[in-house]
Amino acid sequence: MNVKPKYIDLTDSARAHIRAQVEQQQAKFLRLGVKESGCNGYMYTLDFLKEMEPSDVQVEIDDHINICIRREDIALVDGTEMDLVTKGLNSSLVFKNSRAQSYCGCGESFALGDASIAEPETQHSEFAATLAHDASAPN
Repeated sequence: MNVKPKYIDLTDSARAHIRAQVEQQQAKFLRLGVKESGCNGYMYTLDFLKEMEPSDVQVEIDDHINICIRREDIALVDGTEMDLVTKGLNSSLVFKNSRAQSYCGCGESFALGDASIAEPETQHSEFAATLAHDASAPN
């Protein structure tokens, strides 16, 4: 199932970074998801995929970037912006969820006000997890 990119938004720098990482991993898709984690609720996850799974919804960003979101994660990632932030010699993907009501102090997790959102079941690769973190405060 393909959808227009209404769930997430990518800055130009995030697009370039993701495009390069997907190519380097010889993947076709990047899955954006969440897992229950941290002191504040949820943490973003990234997986590189060669094929979509039946529970995935495809968000076509452009000709070279296809992001998959598990149906059960859509409510949690809706309104997320991905940006590549560089500080000194380090660069990382930062997630800003317009619906997040709080972030933990360490910047690793976020909480949404809607307690009725079901707990997601996600898996992520260790490599993808090192590429990203949550934003604890606007830059």
